[in-house]
Amino acid sequence: MADETPAPASSLPSRWGRWARSLTLRVVTLSSVWVVAAFVVFGGLISNLYERTAQSGFEGVVRAQLYNLINSVTVDETGGLEGVPNLGDLRYSQPLSGWYWEVIPASANTQGRLASFSLGPRKIDAQPTELSPFDIQYRRDYRTMGLDGETLYVEEAEVVLDAENHTARFRVMGNASVVESDVAAFDRKMALYLGLFGLGSIVINALAILYGLHPLTKVRRALGAVRSGQADGLKGSFPTEIQPLATEMNALIDSNRRIVERARTQVGNLAHSLKTPIAVLLNEAHSVGGEKGRVIADQGETMRQQVQHYLDRARVAATDGAIARTPVLAVLERLLRVMIRLNPQLRCERAFSTDAGEITFAGEQQDLEEMVGNLLENATKYGQGRIMLRLEAIGTDRLRVVVEDDGPGLSDVEMAEATKRGRRFDERQAGSGLGLSIVADTVLQYRGAFRLSRSKIGGLEAEVILPRVPETTIS
Repeated sequence: MADETPAPASSLPSRWGRWARSLTLRVVTLSSVWVVAAFVVFGGLISNLYERTAQSGFEGVVRAQLYNLINSVTVDETGGLEGVPNLGDLRYSQPLSGWYWEVIPASANTQGRLASFSLGPRKIDAQPTELSPFDIQYRRDYRTMGLDGETLYVEEAEVVLDAENHTARFRVMGNASVVESDVAAFDRKMALYLGLFGLGSIVINALAILYGLHPLTKVRRALGAVRSGQADGLKGSFPTEIQPLATEMNALIDSNRRIVERARTQVGNLAHSLKTPIAVLLNEAHSVGGEKGRVIADQGETMRQQVQHYLDRARVAATDGAIARTPVLAVLERLLRVMIRLNPQLRCERAFSTDAGEITFAGEQQDLEEMVGNLLENATKYGQGRIMLRLEAIGTDRLRVVVEDDGPGLSDVEMAEATKRGRRFDERQAGSGLGLSIVADTVLQYRGAFRLSRSKIGGLEAEVILPRVPETTIS
């Protein structure tokens, strides 16, 4: 039966190794890493620039409102602060809005206090000058905690209001938490958009790489078609970068074909050159007669069979890897017709699979005929008048031919010895003992399998597993 041995566990690491060595995987991975890194860097730069711009604009607004506040406040004759500042922002009228302004005395001759409605009588402590000193223009800015836990940005200045040196401290406070929230919201949206765009870029990049490398897949399939016998060269148009490779491969295939043809010619020439001397020896042996002639004739016949055997092996070796296709069903039907014609009493049973007509042997027709012919001849010779021939496909690249008979069969020890050259178990039948040996050698040349076992109909079952042309289309 067929060898159903499961793949070893080491096939998984080797499969991963093939993926790790994949050019497509390398290019897609590296390009994807580059896209991710680029978007992370660009996203960080954009976020930083937006935050700086937002903070700068926010601080500029607070600073402009400080100048507006300074221009809206004066002192009366007694040094009291007066004025109705209108900074043009309704948030200064909303309690706990985070937007406040305040004017307080900064000299002993100044009294009073002015504050926005949002601040009212509540106070926000100023930062000590040791932590945030005034500059030469008596201005400073800092951040502090607001009335509702928010972060406030404070612009502060001390200004002399008149010639009598009435001095006041002006403070305008803006809600910096709002800016921080806006920046965070911007970052989230940017991350979403960049993530979607980056994912789309990776997908498009992967598709572009796969499309760009598709001609290599086409070359691989074309080479597989050449190897399986579906084509005699790399056909079709290829990109400019791959066309030289296809041209060189076609030249290599042509060179290999010429080498095979030369080998076949030499094998044929050798066969013809040896036939005549051997025939002369056999004729001379018959002329001599007697025991001496019989010995010479037997040795000459053995020499002829041995030469034929090794010539067959040389021919199969020469055709190994060559382009060949042989429809199996037609060969089997023809061999059966010959066997039935030679043995009219033979009862032959067929068991072909439904797709038998589509099974094609990836090898020479002569080799297939010789292998199956030897098995049928043995089954007819040693059987009791009934043989069974089976044909089926195995997977996508193998075929199985089984020949069974209803004869006495062989023991396990005899089956192990049967494929050895010249080994015979029934000296009553004519033959050289080379049939099964030739089958075994030919199957080995095609990297197939040959097994002998007990048949279900009583005799010997001979199973041959050979390569077949895969049922694939070239695209």
